[in-house]
Amino acid sequence: MDAGIGVSVGAALVWGCYLFYLKRAFDGYAASTLTVLINGFALVWYLPVLLGTLGVSGAIDALVAFDPAQIGAIALTAVSVAGAMIAFLRALAVGEVSYVAPISKIVPVFVLPIEIVALGQMLTLLEVAGVVVATAAVYVANFRGGSLLDPLRRATTSSAARLALVSAMAFAVGDVARRVGLQELSIPVALWVPLLLGGVAVVLVPAAVRAGPPRTLRADLPKLVAGGLLVAAGEWLTNIAFSLVPASIASPIINTQAVVAVVLGGLLLDEQQFGVRLVAAGLAVAGVTMIAV
Repeated sequence: MDAGIGVSVGAALVWGCYLFYLKRAFDGYAASTLTVLINGFALVWYLPVLLGTLGVSGAIDALVAFDPAQIGAIALTAVSVAGAMIAFLRALAVGEVSYVAPISKIVPVFVLPIEIVALGQMLTLLEVAGVVVATAAVYVANFRGGSLLDPLRRATTSSAARLALVSAMAFAVGDVARRVGLQELSIPVALWVPLLLGGVAVVLVPAAVRAGPPRTLRADLPKLVAGGLLVAAGEWLTNIAFSLVPASIASPIINTQAVVAVVLGGLLLDEQQFGVRLVAAGLAVAGVTMIAV
């Protein structure tokens, strides 16, 4: 458990840096296009890891030996992650970020009951409290002003908020499916990473084709390569974490990536509401500590 928590924290740090990098490095990209491009470069970065771990023959043998349950777990995870991203983008298109972003990040709220009901996962009261606190940290980190309850109140009447909830639920399904694939079905992490990256890219290709390439694509190639490296590292750490600990433990810790990103924004870009971001950071540390005790 300790190793899994440590890897989850590492994944949160990498993903937080990636979110901050996206905000600084890219402009004018459709999210589907950006995801497809960066996932493609991430696959290139990850290829040496795959070959060094399994080799060409080992990877082929593992793929050929897949049973329907393993294929289903990979497909469900890829479709859920891609669907969550599409729902989130549609929510942003019809609603304000201040309402959409906090709701879309309450993924662990849905992971916990799904894992308890579907997999019989048992957590201590302190661990459950830690999940709640870490989730609250992510919510606060993404908040943009007004009453903290406003996004949740509007969830009953706002289509944007409902889409954000769908996004959070889809990410939760993907997290639990990922845990099942890596733990119960024993899919090798080295093989899972490229399958998931490629699967999400394939699902989003039609949307990326419709959006078309940005005019700055050639000039942005070095930045896309750097983004691919962060994604490859983040996915590698994320999937190691999900192979070691329950999804209800890994998910809230890894989702504190949002706290890392907004704190970096406050420190390096002098963004507003930095005091609120520090409160979120404190909650994140408290939540992870409660889970790890």
